[in-house]
Amino acid sequence: MNLPRRVVLAGGLATGTTLLASPLAARAEDFDRPFTGFAPPSTVLREGTPASVGLDPAPIETAKAQVISHQTAVPGGHPLYPGHVGLMAHDGVVVATQADGYAVRYRNATDELPEADRVAMRRDTIFDMASVSKLFTSIAVVQLIEERRVELEAAVADYLPEFAASGKESVTIRHLLTHTSGFTSWLPLYSAYPDKASRIAAVMRQPLANPVGTVYLYSDLNLITLGVLVERLRGQSLDEVVASRLTRPLGMVDTGYNPGARGLTDRTAATEFQAVPDRGMVRGEVHDENAWSLDGVAGHAGVFSTADDLAVLSQALLNGGTYRGARVLERKSVSLLITNFNEAFPGDDHGLGFELNQTWYMDALSGPRTAGHTGYTGTSIVIDFASRSFAILLTNRVHPSRSWGSINVARQEWAGGLGRALPISPRGSHVSWETRPEHAANAILSTPLGAASGPGVGSRGARLAFDLIAETEATDVLRVEVTTDGQEWVLVPLDIRHPGDSRAGAEGGELSGTPGERQWTLVRGELPAGSRALRWRYTTDRNTLGRGVSVSRARVVEPGGVLVDSDAAPDTFSASGWSKQLRS
Repeated sequence: MNLPRRVVLAGGLATGTTLLASPLAARAEDFDRPFTGFAPPSTVLREGTPASVGLDPAPIETAKAQVISHQTAVPGGHPLYPGHVGLMAHDGVVVATQADGYAVRYRNATDELPEADRVAMRRDTIFDMASVSKLFTSIAVVQLIEERRVELEAAVADYLPEFAASGKESVTIRHLLTHTSGFTSWLPLYSAYPDKASRIAAVMRQPLANPVGTVYLYSDLNLITLGVLVERLRGQSLDEVVASRLTRPLGMVDTGYNPGARGLTDRTAATEFQAVPDRGMVRGEVHDENAWSLDGVAGHAGVFSTADDLAVLSQALLNGGTYRGARVLERKSVSLLITNFNEAFPGDDHGLGFELNQTWYMDALSGPRTAGHTGYTGTSIVIDFASRSFAILLTNRVHPSRSWGSINVARQEWAGGLGRALPISPRGSHVSWETRPEHAANAILSTPLGAASGPGVGSRGARLAFDLIAETEATDVLRVEVTTDGQEWVLVPLDIRHPGDSRAGAEGGELSGTPGERQWTLVRGELPAGSRALRWRYTTDRNTLGRGVSVSRARVVEPGGVLVDSDAAPDTFSASGWSKQLRS
C-alpha cells in the first residue's frame, strides 16, 4: 500500500490533528435519528478516527480492503482500475482516507509499464472528474438564480435565443438541470463538426428526442447548454466563473480545468489510451472527447479535482453553502440542489444538477436527502445530509481502456462502508438484530412461540409487535412468516405505523424498496392459532444492498400471557445472517 504524504488541505484541514483523548468522547448522530437541517456554518474539516465520532470502524476497514482488492486482476482478466483515492467524513471529521495503486500503470491500451516507470497514487493526485463536472456547472447556474439573473422556470431561450430552434421554445432551466428536457443523451460533436463554434451551434439547433418534460433521459447536451448560458450571462468563460465564484473562495486550489496547461500533469492520474481520435495516453487533459474538442472547458465535463478539495466542497454544502467564512450559496439554494424535482419519474430522483437517492452507487448512505454524482472516468461523490456525512471515491478506471467495465461495486462498497458505520441504537435498553451486508443471501431471524415442545399459539391467536428499520432496495425483500408444522411458512399480514404520518403498508407481510426509512417504525400483526414459530426472512439479490433491516422490541402476546419477549429472553432467538446489537 502506498501511504499518502502529509498534506494540508486548502481550506484548512490538516492531517494529524489531535482530537479528544477518549475515542467515545463524541458520538455520531445515530442512523435512526437523522438530521433535518444543515451543519453549523462554522464547521471546518479536521482529521480524526471513526471511534472519535461514534462510528463503528469495522465496516470502514472492510470497505478499504474491498476497494484495494479491485486493483488486482481477476484470473484471465484485468483489474477494475489501476488505483484509487478515497475519503470519508462524518460530522466535520475526516474518518478515513486511502490512496493505493497507480496513477499511471500502462504504456498503451494493453501493455503495463515496468514497475520503476509507474506513478503511484497519492492522496493529492488530481483526477479527471468527468460528469461530476456537471455539479460545478449546476452550482454556477444556481448562483445566477440567487442573483435573480435567471429564473428556474424560465425558458432557456429567454437567455439564449438561438436555443429556441427546432421546437425547444418551452424547455426551461429546470428541465436542463433535471434531465427532463427531452434532449438526446449525446452527440459526436468532436467528430461531426470542425470547430468549437460549430459544435456549440449544433447543440443549440438540435431538436428534442422526446416531448419536453415527458421522460427522464440523462444528457450531456443539457449541461453543455447551461455552460454556454453561464458564460453568456457572466461575460466570462466557464472556467473563470467556476474559479472566481466557487473554487477560489473555498480554497480549492487543486480544482480546475486543463491541469496540463497549469503545469499539473505530473500530479494527474492518466485516463485512456486513445487511438481514435489519435491522442495516445491521455493525461493532464480531459478524457471526454466532446469536452476536449471544446478546449477542455464545457458544462458537462472538464473539471479536475482531488479528494481533499471535493471534501471541502461537500462540507460547504453540508454547512448550507459556506466554509471558513466564504459563502458560495445561500441556504435556500443548497436546499434546491437536494429537492427532488423528478417525482414524476420514480427512481430518477434529481435535484438541481445533483442526483438523489441512488442506491446503485450510494448504497447504505442512500436516502431522499442524499445527493451526489458519478463520473465516467471512475469518480463518485455521495453527500448524505441526513447524517452529515460524505464519501468520495476517485479512480482512473478508464486507464488504459474504457471497455474494461463498470466500477459500481466499488462505489457501493465505499459509500456503504460509511453508511453501515453509522450506529443504529435500539430504544432504551432494548436488544436489536441487524442484517449483515451480504449479496444473494437468505438471512433468517427466528424464535419459537412458547416452549419448543409446547402447543404454540392458542385458539384465540396472538398479537405480534416489533420495531423496524428497513433500508432496502426494491429487489431485496423482508418477509415476516409463521409456521404451524415447522415445514410450511405463511406470511403474517402487517400494519406499519410510520413516524409522523398515518401510512400503513406491507399488507401481505412483505416489505421492500424503502431507502430513506431511517427511523424506527412500529409494526403490528395478528398470528393465527396454532402458530409454533415466527421468523423474519430477508432475501437479497446480487445487486445493491442498502443498509438492510433492523428489528427490535419483538413481543408476541396471547390472552394467556407473553410468548416472546426479545428483551427479556433474547437467547430464544436464532439468527443466521443477522447480528445482535446491544445499546452501548
